[in-house]
Amino acid sequence: MLTNEPSRTALRAALRRAAHQVMDEPLVFEDPLALPIAGVDDVRRFRQNLLRGENESYRALRAFLVARSRFAQDKLTAALDAGLRQYVLLGAGFDTSAYRLPALDGLRSFEVDHPATQEAKRQRLHAAGIDSPSHLTFVPVDFENESAASALAGAGFNGAEPALFCWLGVVPYLREAAIFKTLGWIASLVEGTAVIFDYGEDPNSLPGPLRARFNVLSARVAAIGEPWLSFFEPAELERRLRGLGFTAIEDLSSVEINGLYFRDRHDRLRTAGIGHLIYAQR
Repeated sequence: MLTNEPSRTALRAALRRAAHQVMDEPLVFEDPLALPIAGVDDVRRFRQNLLRGENESYRALRAFLVARSRFAQDKLTAALDAGLRQYVLLGAGFDTSAYRLPALDGLRSFEVDHPATQEAKRQRLHAAGIDSPSHLTFVPVDFENESAASALAGAGFNGAEPALFCWLGVVPYLREAAIFKTLGWIASLVEGTAVIFDYGEDPNSLPGPLRARFNVLSARVAAIGEPWLSFFEPAELERRLRGLGFTAIEDLSSVEINGLYFRDRHDRLRTAGIGHLIYAQR
């Protein structure tokens, strides 16, 4: 991302989560704060603008973004029900999950992100009248050049207690060394700690039409200073995760995502391409 500017891809993801709330029925991911955090104050005009620009590529990307939010939400709900009380968003962007959590004794949540993105989010929260919950701590950090582990420790994170890390929309934009440094640290924490993240397979594996759509999207994110840098082969990634110490690994391809969240729909909302969702637990 560009120095001293909020992540543009995080802003676009927020807009697509908001779009899902007004474009798609039934909802895969319900978020009452998605429209306010995206700065949408005229829903009718917002929907009209979306309809003018709607196409298959945008619909597939929206499907992936809302599926990953739903996947993370379901895993978080299950973890909280099982007694987990530490939740960490790495590269939080304009995610609203921490603001929708139930009031639970001992709950601590942390939003880790680039300072410029974090400041832009806080301005949007204020403008929308969304208060930050008492359990939430903002932790500014640059993932490429700073240690999330050190920043979190200084913010009160307890490495001796299990935590769920949500790391969505970040891994493809990092180099492998930074990715596995963070994953290695998470894997070094206590048993029961888990991480959720998304990644892309090698785009060369795509058939012609999907490869063309990928190339268009790749060029767009590169043009705004946030290029995709890392891709993985699923079996090799699982091998490396197990080598770090993760024992329970769930990896969903686009086919599996569609079967889980988009079955029997009549609006053509479904994902396609190289995107995967992973849940890995110590």
